[in-house]
Amino acid sequence: MRAEPKKKKKVDPRREQAMRDRLKKKLKKLERVPPELIPIEDFITPIKLLDESRVRDPAKLTEEEIEQRALLMKEWSRYKKREHQKEEEMIQSMLKAQEEALQELQLESEDLYQAAIKRDQELFPLELQGCSYTPPIANYEAPEGKYRDITKVYTQ
Repeated sequence: MRAEPKKKKKVDPRREQAMRDRLKKKLKKLERVPPELIPIEDFITPIKLLDESRVRDPAKLTEEEIEQRALLMKEWSRYKKREHQKEEEMIQSMLKAQEEALQELQLESEDLYQAAIKRDQELFPLELQGCSYTPPIANYEAPEGKYRDITKVYTQ
């Protein structure tokens, strides 16, 4: 019973032809009316934002404020320079220690030396984060704010 092939159902040729005709009609109908494209609003700049009179004037600073900012920037650059020099010294001392260790290892065992200088492929991808213009404000809590969803929904 399991080895016997299943009997195929007899299909009426007229019925099959009617199904094909219906499909052809649907295709013709779809070809006549082009599909409506959904606009991409991210690429459309609203006209009210293109108005040139909407340029914000820079904040008026007093002489005292300008002087204070200049001094702060000079002090910040001195601090970053000292930080950079310390980092460079630390890196140089680490590289020197590494070179000495590799020379000692080469004298000890050539196989271990070759294994030590092999490149580590797991170091990348590398993510770096740069400094910001101003330091973060301590104990700052961002406002919760209200969210209003204005996403347009298109149906076809």
